[in-house]
Amino acid sequence: MISIGIDVGKFKHCAAVLDDKTGEVLNKPFFFTNDEEGFGQLYSRVKFYIHRKHAIGMEDTGHYMSNLTDFLLEKGFIVKHINPRITCMRRKELGISAKNDRKDSLLIAGLLSEKQFWRTVSKHKLQMDRIKEMTRLYHQLQETQNEDMNRLQRALDIVFPEVNTLPWTRYSKAYMQFLSVYPSASLIAKEDIRNLRKALKTEGRGRPCAVTAEKIRDLAKRSVGDDNIGAELEVRSLIAIINTREEQIKILKKKIEESARQLNSPILSIPGISYITGMTILAEIGDIANFKEAAKLISFAGMDPLVYQSGKYDAAHMPISKHGSRYLRKALYQAVFTVCRYCPVFQDYYTKKINQGKNHRCAQGHCVRKLLRVIYKLLSENISYSADQLH
Repeated sequence: MISIGIDVGKFKHCAAVLDDKTGEVLNKPFFFTNDEEGFGQLYSRVKFYIHRKHAIGMEDTGHYMSNLTDFLLEKGFIVKHINPRITCMRRKELGISAKNDRKDSLLIAGLLSEKQFWRTVSKHKLQMDRIKEMTRLYHQLQETQNEDMNRLQRALDIVFPEVNTLPWTRYSKAYMQFLSVYPSASLIAKEDIRNLRKALKTEGRGRPCAVTAEKIRDLAKRSVGDDNIGAELEVRSLIAIINTREEQIKILKKKIEESARQLNSPILSIPGISYITGMTILAEIGDIANFKEAAKLISFAGMDPLVYQSGKYDAAHMPISKHGSRYLRKALYQAVFTVCRYCPVFQDYYTKKINQGKNHRCAQGHCVRKLLRVIYKLLSENISYSADQLH
């Protein structure tokens, strides 16, 4: 087999070609730039091997090899990713003390002959990676949004602590619009009532705001809020950031839902699993063929209990391992909350664990493991969810 190893860098990559049967270096290590011209140079040097048994290997180093992988797959090459820890260990075994791009490209090419060290990359895998980027960004934006909302409430507690006693919904359009103009009780108390009414008016459909300008001003005049310019500026700034981010979250959510409809995965047939949660779980799992059994998937998700043994001592109660992606575990716990609500089988299973003396979190963990076993069956057999199959 022709093995083509590429040591990936930020601005340039280094490639080498060898025959793994004879060990002969067919193409000495050469550099090419991380751009269209460089990719073209690589293709001109390796295109002769595309019709022979071959493989192109590179370290799975995050985003640096993403565009190169896309290019090579489009050209019809077989691409494999290698865990960087494997190349590091092999480098130490060979007594190579320093990292060298030329030597690393030959090292990577050599590893392609050992099946346990690499995984084949497909266009489906790249599609799932793109969905993973979207779902992770969605969750990151949501987490940051919650943090900024908490910061907004802290600032309001300083300048107008009574504002949330009024009968309006926090973060509603009227709420955010009014406070962006009048972020403190001191500003509201001395403002003309006509301007306050104007600031409360919102365009579009929906129920009118139950709060009146008169109620707000009366409350502001009796407020114990501090006349704090810094906190006022923080309120205005945070409202602008929260509103902008909310628009970004809506756009991202729509894109994820579009991807979900295109994939039409069996995971979405499970009652209670939404597009966002389903796509998060699916993207974090990746190719279900990588798992020989459901237990491997449970371990990958970090939902397997830790084991602690020493001599005759064997710990009976241990927490879950929490290995792997925190996004996957978070999505699984979010999913199981609604699945237990809408699916009688899971509802009964949760009740059974509670009756056995398990606490809420422990019972949820058992339900998550059951959910992973169901997901494994649906994805590996490409079938839709049926409650009858679980009895």
